[in-house]
Amino acid sequence: MLATKGRTASRQPRSGTKRWSQRVTQTSYALDLDRDVFTWRDPKRIARSLSRSAEKSARRKAGPFQSAMSMLNFYINRAGRNLPAAQKTVLQRAKLELRKLYGRD
Repeated sequence: MLATKGRTASRQPRSGTKRWSQRVTQTSYALDLDRDVFTWRDPKRIARSLSRSAEKSARRKAGPFQSAMSMLNFYINRAGRNLPAAQKTVLQRAKLELRKLYGRD
């Protein structure tokens, strides 16, 4: 669709694309995550869970640290404005705990 000067083409949402990031976190080929891991309130527990998932996964393409950190960052970035500030703080602390687990302070 061509846009005329001063106007932008309106995009219709494609069917089936809604909540694709939710599907990725639930059916990720890289990691088998514990249920509701990103809603937990304990950063150490989240970090340990992601670490366990990454360590036991034979399907990941990168190392366990990178896989766990990527999944955590993916969730934080995709949640965007819908992520409550308190939970975002917990997840940011989980990143620090994950770094500690792998000796990457």
